[in-house]
Amino acid sequence: MAISQFVMAGILLLVLGLLYLLVASRGRSGTYKLAAGVATAASLLLVWGNLAVGFIGSEDNPMNLLYGAVLAVGFIGAAVARLQPQGMARAMFAAALTQFAVPLVALLIKRPELNMGVLWVIVLNTVFAGLWVAAGWLFRRATTISSGIGRQIA
Repeated sequence: MAISQFVMAGILLLVLGLLYLLVASRGRSGTYKLAAGVATAASLLLVWGNLAVGFIGSEDNPMNLLYGAVLAVGFIGAAVARLQPQGMARAMFAAALTQFAVPLVALLIKRPELNMGVLWVIVLNTVFAGLWVAAGWLFRRATTISSGIGRQIA
């Protein structure tokens, strides 16, 4: 691995670590913080995997740039939600749908033969979509936990 790749990995870890701290600091419950951790891990694995080997073909395949849409949907959704749990849940579910749509859009653009490679890409994206859904479910759960705490205090 070249030094530039180590630098890129370090920058990626630093940025996502700071992002996790920013998001997790907004939540009161451990469930919210766990949801932020799952979303951050999904982002890290998505970027790192694409930079290292690429999900669609090799890392040089331009179709891999479509995965930027997944991160954009998640980040924009989080900003619109102002990091509130219910809105964060919606943003993570939207990211999951986007994650699942990326290989389908790539198939429509490139129209490759259906083979085990295409099946592997769909399976891999389903796993990543599952990570986004898990984060969304945890954020939604954090909403019910925080509203339950509010009712107990009142």
